Amino acid sequence: MRNYLNFEEEIKNLENEIDKLKDPFNNEGLSEVDTNKISKIQQEIDQKLKEVYSKLDPWQTTLVARHEDRPKSKFFIDNLFEEFIPLSGDRFYGEDKSVLAGFAKFEGNSVLVIGQEKGEDLDTRIKRNFGMMRPEGYRKTIRLMRLADKFKIPIIFFIDTPGAYPGVGAEERGQAEAIARTIECSMELGVPTISVIIGEGGSGGAVALSSSNKVVMFSNAIYSVISPEGCATILWRDPTKTLEAARAMRLSAKDLLNLGVIDEIIKEPDGGAHRDRDLILENTKNSIKKNLNEFKKLNQDELINHRKNKFLSIGRSDGFIKQSSEETSLSMKTNLLDDVKKFVFRFKNKLAIFGLFVLFFILYSVL
Repeated sequence: MRNYLNFEEEIKNLENEIDKLKDPFNNEGLSEVDTNKISKIQQEIDQKLKEVYSKLDPWQTTLVARHEDRPKSKFFIDNLFEEFIPLSGDRFYGEDKSVLAGFAKFEGNSVLVIGQEKGEDLDTRIKRNFGMMRPEGYRKTIRLMRLADKFKIPIIFFIDTPGAYPGVGAEERGQAEAIARTIECSMELGVPTISVIIGEGGSGGAVALSSSNKVVMFSNAIYSVISPEGCATILWRDPTKTLEAARAMRLSAKDLLNLGVIDEIIKEPDGGAHRDRDLILENTKNSIKKNLNEFKKLNQDELINHRKNKFLSIGRSDGFIKQSSEETSLSMKTNLLDDVKKFVFRFKNKLAIFGLFVLFFILYSVL
């Protein structure tokens, strides 16, 4: 059974019509299959998909990113990699089933694969906690990332989460600290890292696995600090203003590429990744292969510097300048007033004592 979004009603009707035509035992009795009519309707469907998906607004893109038929991390791990060996546990608390992680072969080379998994049906979604990682999940990724770094094995992340799990137990076990440690570990790795945002990239739960040399994103995926519903509730006190919120957040792949937050867009089939799984699989494979080859020439220090400078450059305003064309680090612009303020703040105690001494000297001279 296919699942349709609210803006796909015409496509739904056309596909239902094709299903009836393909069934010789329809409600009208035994009949011949009209292949010409089926072909004509299929062309209409293809045209309608192209038309609808070429002008999705940000909220519609969010709905596509959350589509329940959309391929999940497990699908890509099962079909892109060979000899996948799943590894479990953080060696502190326990196992987090919302993240799949293990070593595998990609094009004959060893890689570490880490993927946030939402699940395909109700039972697996509950088991996977709807893709919301707990602290033990992040600490598991840290453990495996350090292991991959030790043996010089590239790391590939698949990101699909509404955000980190906000439960009481997760907070008690140090959720924020675990996310921060994951980002810190990611930035220090001396091996190539590639993050692929395949669906939702929600908040710190996604950022923790997106601190990579290359961040690529499916064309109908989203990546944002908060959900459109959450943003609308906070800013307008109205959760129905999801479209306005989604537009303001600029969470689509095209917007994020223009902002320099991501590095590449993997094109999806018209109608979303779930419409042609073989095509999205091939496009993803080609992107990962190309990016891994790009980083083969870089040594450990070059990989670390590439990653750090990539993120330092995001959102750079007029307040930041490069010190020279040769330098890769960034520094803040300063002026004389800022320097004076810093000097006063740094030596305020000594300046206060000096001021009292001068005042005492003046009073002594006058009297």
